[in-house]
Amino acid sequence: MVQFVHPSTQDITLAGLLGALADPMRLRIVSSMLQRDGCMSCSEAAPCPNMAKSTLSHHFRILREAGIIHTGKVGVENRNVLRIEDINSRFPGLLEQILKFGG
Repeated sequence: MVQFVHPSTQDITLAGLLGALADPMRLRIVSSMLQRDGCMSCSEAAPCPNMAKSTLSHHFRILREAGIIHTGKVGVENRNVLRIEDINSRFPGLLEQILKFGG
């Protein structure tokens, strides 16, 4: 069984967040997840319908390791949620400001 690595709230860093969100595709994934306000599969949050699964997995791994999303298994599907509360506890309003200007 796949074990996903998620940093604890205190291990979420500004450099990690900004690095993960510097990529336009990851910014679009997070923006889409924020608009839907819920749990999404990788394919539901994909910024492009024809994106290769390996590329999509790479983007989600970077978002997960930065502490932006939490991924869990539901059956055979990976389900993702934004860690808004955790991010806001470390950097209040940062995610919303980044998405306001870049998303």
